[in-house]
Amino acid sequence: MKKIVTVSLLATSALVLAACGSTSTEKSSTDSSKEQVVLATVGTTRPFSYENDKGELTGYDVEVAKAVFAGSDKYEVTYQKTEWSSIFTGLDSDKFQMGANNISYTEERANKYLYSSPIASNPSVLVVQKGSGIKSYDDIAGRSTQVVQGTTSASQLEAFNAENPDKPVALNWTNENITTMLRNVNEGKFDFKIFDKIAVNSIIKSQGLDNLEVIELPSEQQPYVYMIFGKEQTALQEFVNKRIKELYEDGTLEKLSQDYLEGSYLPASADIK
Repeated sequence: MKKIVTVSLLATSALVLAACGSTSTEKSSTDSSKEQVVLATVGTTRPFSYENDKGELTGYDVEVAKAVFAGSDKYEVTYQKTEWSSIFTGLDSDKFQMGANNISYTEERANKYLYSSPIASNPSVLVVQKGSGIKSYDDIAGRSTQVVQGTTSASQLEAFNAENPDKPVALNWTNENITTMLRNVNEGKFDFKIFDKIAVNSIIKSQGLDNLEVIELPSEQQPYVYMIFGKEQTALQEFVNKRIKELYEDGTLEKLSQDYLEGSYLPASADIK
């Protein structure tokens, strides 16, 4: 009987040691000495954020973030794919500390979140089907489009409708990604889409949407692309802004812009704080 007990105890000890070894391996993938940062992105907004052939997140915003945190002895970053609206609810609950997904500036967001220095410039364009008869922004009155809640273009079109109550734009609210929305315009399901020039040009080229025409929109100020942070993340914001300035000055941002945006789309140097 004593021999059976001894063997049983040895087996139990082996199982405990094996379990401890397993836990140690899982923890080794995360450096507990560093502050953990979760960066949220949609992962479907090429060329800013998308998945490569291996299913890994990449794109301009993601690669800029990777360059920002490369070699950091303070922060360790995890990149998480989520829905657009969940970026902001996640920042509200501190589930995420950062968001990056071709994010523009609005006063409403600035009241709730911290902004980084700009990392790219990206003017808006009007995308229509060839032969639609839409030649300018004024021609969208009475036409139809798709919009996503909480986006800059949604707010812009709501303001347009307030100024044109007799002939408003039909706003169809959706959670579809921009590639699908552009396909819908290409197929004539909707009349137009307002979106950012860089993403539009990339999607039209990669998807072969030859039935689309891109119309430049007049703008007094070139829209910028930013990263955002939870309201309490002041130290993180300061670190990121310092690194953005360094990456701007050493040419890294220019190289990433050429690689992922297929051109030089950097902010004015005076706007890099």
